[in-house]
Amino acid sequence: MIGSGIFLVSSDMSRQLGSPGWLLLAWFVTGLITLTAALSYGELAGMMPKAGGQYVYIRRAFGAMTSFVYGWSVFTVIQSGVIAAVAMAFANYSSVLFPALGGDQVLLNLAGFKISAAQGVAIGSILLLTWLNTLGIEEGKWIQRIFTTAKLLALFGLIAAGIYWIFKGQMWAENWKLGFQSFSSPKEGINWQALGTWATITAFGTALIGSLFSSDAWNNVTFIAGEIKDPSRNIPRSLFLGTLLVTLVYILANVAYLALLPLQANDLNGLSISHAANDRVGAAAAAEILGDSGVWIMAILIMVSTFGCNNGLILAGARLYEAMAVDGLFFKGASKLNRHAVPANALWAQAAWASLLCLSGSYGNLLDYCTFASLVFYIITVAGIFRLRKLEPDTPRPYKALGYPLIPALYILLAGAICLDLLVFKTTYTLRGLLIVLAGVPVYWLITRKKG
Repeated sequence: MIGSGIFLVSSDMSRQLGSPGWLLLAWFVTGLITLTAALSYGELAGMMPKAGGQYVYIRRAFGAMTSFVYGWSVFTVIQSGVIAAVAMAFANYSSVLFPALGGDQVLLNLAGFKISAAQGVAIGSILLLTWLNTLGIEEGKWIQRIFTTAKLLALFGLIAAGIYWIFKGQMWAENWKLGFQSFSSPKEGINWQALGTWATITAFGTALIGSLFSSDAWNNVTFIAGEIKDPSRNIPRSLFLGTLLVTLVYILANVAYLALLPLQANDLNGLSISHAANDRVGAAAAAEILGDSGVWIMAILIMVSTFGCNNGLILAGARLYEAMAVDGLFFKGASKLNRHAVPANALWAQAAWASLLCLSGSYGNLLDYCTFASLVFYIITVAGIFRLRKLEPDTPRPYKALGYPLIPALYILLAGAICLDLLVFKTTYTLRGLLIVLAGVPVYWLITRKKG
């Protein structure tokens, strides 16, 4: 879950919301939404501890076509898009250390189509991690442990410094003079405009796309259920405890930002949350603690974080395509395991598409592209709990959704409202994501017709 978002998206969120109260509330609401989903998924994971996770749950509740459209969306938009976005963030921070690898350095220009050095770095990182994961689950597991430990230590250090600065400095109190007032400002300028009630509500909904993206991948553990010990017990536990831990870390990281940096920029040359250079708010906070060397240190730690995050995403996603291939709904070779007992063909297919997505847009565009589609299928999956309770009342459920039916219904309501807000106010990329999802329906018909 912890990748690039927590070090970047608070900058854009603060430009949309303009005050510490709204910023922290956005992260709290994101945590609440994600936890309600995780608590609901636990029931499905306990019922169906099989590789493929969400794909298996949707198939059981709503049938083959809906599950195929989900798997199609994961491959084309959700998982591959997140891998591409995190890889672009890795490249973004690499350019702090090596400016020649920046997005403004053009490697190839063919009839107006440009490939930058940053895109090359992003694609290279995807290919390297894919190769490492073809060597076996043990190698992927150890990469995950090492890089997860490193990024948690980096965040805990940032949080500890922020809490210290609350008592030592004045920035926390200065920021809270804005309270829950709401403002917006463009990225290119510092013309802060006060927002009315309706504008605040819509800005809050669109700002959540950054925090929701940062909290995504909480469900990826379900994809590798076939390789987890005692999955009926351990998957529900990991869903809840992992999501709760990340929620607390994210909120405290934003507390640290508010203790170290002014939220609203007064000029474009100073350090602030809202107008940090290239939205690198994590690096700006580190610079406030350690000076210029802090930017370099934080850049290295964020590169570690994004690298480890993508390792987990790459490891998990291929298991879903393996499950689809076993059902005859993905290319046949994806179901084959190599001599290290991992679905290497599925891994390389995922790498190829994610690499192409790195060429399709910026980090922010990829966020919009992925998050809306993710929410749609989270809603469908949680709705599956209600359907399976009706269709299979006697099926053993080692874990039952906490607060059923209120908590699952609350998730559907909140996530649905955010999807509607994104469709209205971030139409371009969310609509593209929706169209790609819907394209899965005729693809399913073509596949099943050919098979039939």
